[in-house]
Amino acid sequence: MRRLALADRIYVGKDQIGLVRYFSDFGLQPISNWWDGFGGAPDQVYVVQTNERIVERCLLLATDPGDLVLDPTCGSGTTARVAEQWGRRWITIDTSRVALALARARIMGARYPFYLLADSRDGQLKEAEVSRTAPSSRPVHYKIRHGFVYQRRAHITSAVVANDAEIDVIRDNWHAKLEPLREALNAALKKAWQEWEIPREADDKWPEGTKKLHEDWWQARIGRQRDIDKSIAAKAEFEYLYDKPYEDRKTVRVAGPFTVESLSPHRVLGVDDNDELIDPLQEASAEYGAKQSFPQMILENLKTSGVQQAHKDDRITFTALTPWPGRLVCGEGRYVEGNAESGTEKRAAIFIGPEFGTVTRPDLVEAAREAGDADFDVLIACAFNYEGHATEFSKLGRIPVLKARMNADLHMAEDLKNTGKGNLFVIFGEPDISILPEKNGTLRVKINGVDVFHPNTGEVRSDGAEGIACWFIDTDYNEESFFVRQAYFLGANDPYSALKTTLKAEINQEAWATLNSDTSRAFPKPKSGRIAVKVINHLGDEVMKVFKV
Repeated sequence: MRRLALADRIYVGKDQIGLVRYFSDFGLQPISNWWDGFGGAPDQVYVVQTNERIVERCLLLATDPGDLVLDPTCGSGTTARVAEQWGRRWITIDTSRVALALARARIMGARYPFYLLADSRDGQLKEAEVSRTAPSSRPVHYKIRHGFVYQRRAHITSAVVANDAEIDVIRDNWHAKLEPLREALNAALKKAWQEWEIPREADDKWPEGTKKLHEDWWQARIGRQRDIDKSIAAKAEFEYLYDKPYEDRKTVRVAGPFTVESLSPHRVLGVDDNDELIDPLQEASAEYGAKQSFPQMILENLKTSGVQQAHKDDRITFTALTPWPGRLVCGEGRYVEGNAESGTEKRAAIFIGPEFGTVTRPDLVEAAREAGDADFDVLIACAFNYEGHATEFSKLGRIPVLKARMNADLHMAEDLKNTGKGNLFVIFGEPDISILPEKNGTLRVKINGVDVFHPNTGEVRSDGAEGIACWFIDTDYNEESFFVRQAYFLGANDPYSALKTTLKAEINQEAWATLNSDTSRAFPKPKSGRIAVKVINHLGDEVMKVFKV
């Protein structure tokens, strides 16, 4: 009871005393199963798009960070997007390529808040600040399964106040300051007031010195109450707000890596009247089967759209494109070298990479040998992705190798109108790099531009750095994964202004100037003996080249 009185938690009524409870003691209300007020998706881009708040509540109720979420009806990708935001792994499935393409665009184009990980040094410091304890010295591994640092609300009861021994210490510390002020105030007014009898407002007739004593006493009294309330809140049990983790507002997060995979062509088995399985493959009149194989679809689009290079006018336009019965070469394309009237017709071998996978250097070498044996003039490789070492290979004997990167929209080519106007196949040449040794044994990298093979003339043309949007360096490439250790942003049209608009924040202009450069900062020689440089143009196409140092 004494501690409740010190904490100002006793109410004295006419015939009884009672416990004072404040709304802030537990100002929360449990979520009920009456889910109201959500409505449809505010920015609907798909016919059956769900409000993100509904999916968010489901995920927060049923999963923890790092858990795996499965959505077998992807639609616009709301579940995947919400799972990505809240640190859940996800798999989503759909039969429509339009839905998958839309979901991919929403996930990759979104910016997500960066929540403080409990298993991080910043998270440990924030946890210590919130819980009023010493920071943990446990080693951190940045594992998301340990969760985030969450906001919380104290649940204060009378038992919490009664058992808080720190209240006695706070009371003794403040008593040394409050008691002399009370005695001085009583002496000035010739009163014998106890602490609870001192009025809240000073009388206008009091002298200024007395008013000052009164004000000082009340300030000290409020300070004591503030310390007591903090102590009570710290000792109370907490309800964690799992939908309100602490954010690092200085960091912008984007989606982690993910893949789009296919099980096409789809094979469906039915059951007849005798409960026997019907296999459409064995039906003579079955319409089962892919209407068009992946290579056939690529060749059809390639024939219509041609291959675009770095410059708008540099497009390989095929006069004919037919299948070729090779092991890796699957098409023969013909185009005119020089002007259309007096130029020479050339034969191009077409190599198509996997629908879901990466083309390696050995693939290109073998395809180039096959093209040379069949007396082709050039090999055009079409793929969604190339491994880093593939960029080291651009010619085999007399056969130039053009690496065309296919637009991801080709995954949904059946649902897109093939007008031939889109840049579905783009050749982004090799970066022209100079490695500059420094006197102290360190290195710098300077990017001069991009070398692009021009098939109409058979020459390699070097373009300047203005066609490069950004470039990155892995100063110690391990031949497995590219780790960005330095990043630089080039390009015209004031990328600094565009960056400010995108991030909706002010950027330190001096810091930005160090990133808007075609020459890297100095770095020590790599232990692995290799560095890798990745270059991205304004269309989003990228190429990586590995250098031995």
